[in-house]
Amino acid sequence: MRIAKTLSTIAALALIAPALAALVERKPPYYASITAAKARMRTGPGRVYPASWIYRRAGLPVKVIGSFNEKSGPVWRKIEDPDGTQGWMQSNLISDSRTAMVTGVIAELKDTPRVAGKVQWRAAPGVVGRIGKCRRGWCWFDVHGRAGYVEISHLWGVEASEALE
Repeated sequence: MRIAKTLSTIAALALIAPALAALVERKPPYYASITAAKARMRTGPGRVYPASWIYRRAGLPVKVIGSFNEKSGPVWRKIEDPDGTQGWMQSNLISDSRTAMVTGVIAELKDTPRVAGKVQWRAAPGVVGRIGKCRRGWCWFDVHGRAGYVEISHLWGVEASEALE
C-alpha cells in the first residue's frame, strides 16, 4: 500500500512539473528563436500596436530583452533580431530552442572544436542552424544535418563566454 501511494505521488509530481516549469519565467536578456513560419514584430506589447516587421523565417535567433504581461491576455516579449531591430512579439511565437546565425565571413564547420580541425562544411553569412555544446569559444552548429564546430565569434545568438550542453 505504501509503495502504491509513493508511486502515485511521484506520477502526480511528474505530471505537474512541466506546468510549474512553464510558470517560472526566464529573466531577460536571453537568446531564443522564432517558432512560427510567420511572426509579427509590433511597436508595442499588444495587438493594438501596428506591426513593424513580419518575419517569415522559423528558427531565426532573437535576443529577448524585456517582457510584458497583459491583464487576462498573452505574454509579450521585447526582442532584438540579428540586425539590431527591436520590437515586441507574442511569447507563443518564440521558443527557448537555441539557434544562431552566421555573421561576418563564411564560417567553417569543423570536426573538432579547434582551429586545426578538419573542415566538414562551410556556411555563408545569414545561414541559421541549431546550436549546442558551446564552450571555450566553439559551438556545435547543425544546419539540417550538416554539422560541425564553429567559432563563436562567427555566430549571432550566443555570447562569447556562454557554455551550453
